[in-house]
Amino acid sequence: MDIQHLYKIYLQYPNVETDTRKIEKDSLFFALKGPNFNGNDFAQKALDAGAAYAIVDEPQHNDNEHFILVENVLDALHALAKVHRETFTIPFIGITGSNGKTTTKELVHAVLSQQYTTYYTQGNLNNHIGVPLTILRVQPDAEIAIIEMGANHQKEIAGYCQYAEPNWGIISNVGKAHLEGFGGVEGVKKGKGELYDYIREHGGSIFAFDDYAYLHEMSHDIPNIHWYGTQNGEVTGQAIANDPFLEITITKGFDQPFSIQTQLVGAYNLPNILCAAAVGKAFHVPVEKIQQALAAYTPTNSRSQLIQSGSNKIILDAYNANPSSMSAAIQNFAGLQADKKVLMLGGMMELGETSKEKHSNVLNLIKKSHWDNVVLVGGDFGHIDTSPYLYFENAEKAREWFRQQHFQNTEILIKGSNSMHMSRILD
Repeated sequence: MDIQHLYKIYLQYPNVETDTRKIEKDSLFFALKGPNFNGNDFAQKALDAGAAYAIVDEPQHNDNEHFILVENVLDALHALAKVHRETFTIPFIGITGSNGKTTTKELVHAVLSQQYTTYYTQGNLNNHIGVPLTILRVQPDAEIAIIEMGANHQKEIAGYCQYAEPNWGIISNVGKAHLEGFGGVEGVKKGKGELYDYIREHGGSIFAFDDYAYLHEMSHDIPNIHWYGTQNGEVTGQAIANDPFLEITITKGFDQPFSIQTQLVGAYNLPNILCAAAVGKAFHVPVEKIQQALAAYTPTNSRSQLIQSGSNKIILDAYNANPSSMSAAIQNFAGLQADKKVLMLGGMMELGETSKEKHSNVLNLIKKSHWDNVVLVGGDFGHIDTSPYLYFENAEKAREWFRQQHFQNTEILIKGSNSMHMSRILD
């Protein structure tokens, strides 16, 4: 079936799913394949659950008039997203980065949705399946769309741009994440820079953090840049308190300076907040609405969440971890005022042959500050000398230790890669 015909069917049944457990009546089921599953095998189950059509790519599964046979289901999903994207002339903001891209996306959405009908990436649907699904969920009433783009190898973001077609771009930062797939820090810079490459080629605009010299270098020849920073830019601001919530002052960009008491933990969130303020300014969101949105935003999904448990304060930042974000979290936590501090860190993934070295660097950073307890969990922490600190091979064993401690008046940081399941310590 050609893509235009498929798009006409999509317009009749615009709810697209790839998981039979989420099928709703009159949805379209795309039978994707993965290393351990074949969606074609579940096509009939999707129809039984109420799907209007199932898009398949194996002829033996095409024995029902409600099956639509295509050459490749994933390619069809991408092509359908591209056709849908091209029906819009609104701003599509692409967001990527090594750290903070999801928080930036959430803050930008919080600000823009005060003034516009805004669609954005839900949760962490920022990969080769999530990006097209996000695009296909943008409805005709949309005034702005925000598309988060995650990547762990080069050419990935370039691929997303072919069907997301962003005309605005944000790179939150470039750090030491997914080094194995990108082939080192320079590879990360090149991979994330694919968003700028697309913007540059198509005459779009970007928002960029002035303090990062590498963003100046990466953004050369992009004519329309909205800078924000701590010293220079259209919008500037400073952190004025961080104990534990971050309070900032916007010093430039609006009629007069103003302060915001946020619900975010960590001074490393300052660039994310300034970005959202700069986006709000560029899109003419009233300053009062910008203030309100940034003050009200509360993080979820184990991202810099502050949890009050009795007399204890727990910072749960266990969705992602790489050397850059781990270092920022540890340094931020070291600067907080507290009677007692406990550090519980999970291993970092996808670091390739540098993994042991990066875990050793984390250990050296820990040793520069005083902690009442340090617990290291899994990953390559298990392949280096972690003395004098405690080591457990998984979060379940760390949880057993945690339950036996009966902490009082203690601040606890729990951080690690998602695959380490550090949030289970609090189960």
